[in-house]
Amino acid sequence: MAENRRNIKLTSLDDLFSTEESRAEEEKERIQEIPIAEIDGFPEHPFHVDVDDAMREMVESIKRFGVLSPAVARQKEDGRYELISGHRRKKACELAGIEKMPVIVRNMDRDEAIIFMVDSNLQRERLLPSEKAFSYKMKLDAMKRKQGERTDLTSAPMVQKLTSREVLAEKSGDSHEQVRRYIRLTELTSDLLQMVDEGKIAFRPAVELSYLSKEEQASLLMTMESEICTPSLAQAIKIKKFSQEGRLNDDVILSILSEEKPNQKEVYKLPKERLDKYFPRGTPPEKIEEIIFKALELYRKRERSREKER
Repeated sequence: MAENRRNIKLTSLDDLFSTEESRAEEEKERIQEIPIAEIDGFPEHPFHVDVDDAMREMVESIKRFGVLSPAVARQKEDGRYELISGHRRKKACELAGIEKMPVIVRNMDRDEAIIFMVDSNLQRERLLPSEKAFSYKMKLDAMKRKQGERTDLTSAPMVQKLTSREVLAEKSGDSHEQVRRYIRLTELTSDLLQMVDEGKIAFRPAVELSYLSKEEQASLLMTMESEICTPSLAQAIKIKKFSQEGRLNDDVILSILSEEKPNQKEVYKLPKERLDKYFPRGTPPEKIEEIIFKALELYRKRERSREKER
């Protein structure tokens, strides 16, 4: 009986310590009002925080209603906080002149924080290619490190083990191959990657160009700017092939970019802001083109009449 009572007491003590630990964890998970000045951004955060129309709307909303969804952060060794999710909300608070914001403080290691940060931001409706590229790379590297700790990424022993990239593809909505292509973009120079974000270089040609050395990419950029052109997929593949063979130079790049592309036509572009004052808002491009050509025809007839009168 005494032994049983001792066991009961020990069990009760274990339960007590377990309860205290649970309470401590719950306390950490509670929403805290933390001064923005004590919150640092996530290192190498791959997602842009732009002061655009959406940001200005968020600022006005926060001024009226406050921050409705708390951010997530982890506490650093120096006592400050590292923001994991909520960079746009933090920026909006700064613009709104608010000094504190609601934050859930969680106990995460570096890799857990990276995975949570990426997953939180991949839900955005619009993401730039560079944002996907660097976020996929950060998450993949973190998953590989976690995989090394666990030896596999599946819970069932009979299930075929998946690579980190395959697991990432399953959760991201992009195929395994598409994830690989996005990560390749991180090998582009910042200038070329910006052109991909701006839509000046198509995605697939950009992937092929990522295999060029940094010096070759710089030479390519100079030729593109001087010739006012960008490579097609076929041209990018050819440029990559010459690079792998060690035969790529400025003359080869110029020769390839000078090749006529299929269905290539010379196109004249007119500034939209100059056309807007002549046409009602919402006028279809086809209608604008029709009116411009009619006006040009009248202009040509008038010039011919003037020539005859001379």
